[in-house]
Amino acid sequence: MLDTYTKALCAIDDAHALDPKKITIDGKEVPYELHYARKCTEYLNRRATHVSESLQLAIRAQHFRRWEVPRDSYPMTRAGYHSWRTFLKKRQAEQVEQVCKEAGYSNADAARVAALIRKDDLKQDEETQILEDVACLVFLDDQFEQFEKEHDEDKIISILRKTWGKMTEKGHELALQIPMSGRPQELVQKALVG
Repeated sequence: MLDTYTKALCAIDDAHALDPKKITIDGKEVPYELHYARKCTEYLNRRATHVSESLQLAIRAQHFRRWEVPRDSYPMTRAGYHSWRTFLKKRQAEQVEQVCKEAGYSNADAARVAALIRKDDLKQDEETQILEDVACLVFLDDQFEQFEKEHDEDKIISILRKTWGKMTEKGHELALQIPMSGRPQELVQKALVG
């Protein structure tokens, strides 16, 4: 019989596996959100040791069923982007809170996972800050190269500076270990100098 944590984790990954967007990893097609979730867990393991189950589940579920609300379902403006992100955090937190309850977690423990996904008390809550570091690290490692091809340099540098500002010193240390070359590396260096 599965323990509560494993039940919740499996339910989260089963949902990620439904993502219709696929990428190829080591010659094998993988649903993108499952890949993203695994990458988040990898970075959590580098960022912190001995973390709570709540944080492990929140990290794994950051993008829970995200593909169901595409970015272009909101206006393609800065305000539209922020509205989309706010809606997603709330939706994902509610859905994962329910998954945790169904797996056997108490209301309080399930609510804690939801609070982490919403990034409540970001600068005051150490676990929420770890989650933010992980999200930023996965962006830099897994999404930045494609992102920089789609946006102008000023916007990219601005976003890199904002991303850097959200991270802790430990997050910075890990970010500087991400292998980059060419234009992505050049843009990161420009952002950090300014």
